[in-house]
Amino acid sequence: MYNLDDTDCKILHYLQQDATLKTRELSEKLNLSYTPVYERIRRLEKEGIIKKYVALVDREKVGKKLMVFCNIALKEHSLTMGEKFVKAVLAMPEVMECFNISGDYDFLLKIVVNDMSQYQHFLMQKLGSLENIGSSHSLFVMGEIKNTSEIEMLDSKTK
Repeated sequence: MYNLDDTDCKILHYLQQDATLKTRELSEKLNLSYTPVYERIRRLEKEGIIKKYVALVDREKVGKKLMVFCNIALKEHSLTMGEKFVKAVLAMPEVMECFNISGDYDFLLKIVVNDMSQYQHFLMQKLGSLENIGSSHSLFVMGEIKNTSEIEMLDSKTK
């Protein structure tokens, strides 16, 4: 874990809200000069705290109307078979997120596709072709209540 001070946390807060902010704009918000803000951002990037900058796309506006959470149980839990599964999932563009979980299932996949027909094809042709899947359980998202990528960096005193 890295030791982040209040200024680092504020920088991360502002960049998570708008990654297009220029260093000059950030320095104005923080009441600091340009150079220390620039150096802090570079340090946060170098240390891997800032992993990358992205554009968040509205999935429904680009035709990806169906979101599914799919639980996967593997037949065999060897290192080789687990690595094969992970490698296959990493190559599937429909899988937005993959988590190794505990409990009755081994993995939880977040899948985004156009519609039920495309999901059926994905399930039968892609997931179904993997040799080590013992079972799957699909949960279809009916409504999205909260979706954020922002990690809370500021406590109530800092805001």
